[in-house]
Amino acid sequence: MTDEPETERPEEEQETGASESEPPKAEAEEALDPLEAAEANAARLKDQLLRTAADFENFRKRAKRDVEEAARRSKEEVLAEILPIIDNLERAVQASGGAKDVGSVVQGVEMVLKSFADVAENMNLERVKTVGERFDPNVHDAIQQQETDEAAPGTILAEVVSGWKLGPKLIRPAMVVVAKPPSAEA
Repeated sequence: MTDEPETERPEEEQETGASESEPPKAEAEEALDPLEAAEANAARLKDQLLRTAADFENFRKRAKRDVEEAARRSKEEVLAEILPIIDNLERAVQASGGAKDVGSVVQGVEMVLKSFADVAENMNLERVKTVGERFDPNVHDAIQQQETDEAAPGTILAEVVSGWKLGPKLIRPAMVVVAKPPSAEA
């Protein structure tokens, strides 16, 4: 051992018994603060994520409701246009029951068809062209072929059921009779 006198420790160290290697309590609490801050940040981000997910779910439901509402309004608009045509057809049926002049009944039905044509035009609904046209499998369904030398093969001779397009989209193909060359008789 040495003969050097011991240096006195400060009173605080003597009372608490803390050594120089142990950090004071304030420093230990600061070491925990980053952990608590990270946990608080994680909780904040989780809350934000849950809110965003809920907002997205609400948006999805609102968008679905808006699409359904738009479809319903479209149907209502179409029906509002068609109902007068139905009314006129019912009047034509009633008038035809006691009519002595068939010509006037035909004229009434033609007027109803004209009103339908006007509504169809307003809705951008158009009839597929058929008779005299070249057969197109994209817009025509051939239900029969007829031998003839009066028309080129593949030409539409008759329309059985009309086809319709709404703008560029085919709604229903036209059912048609198509010309084919006469068979050679043996």
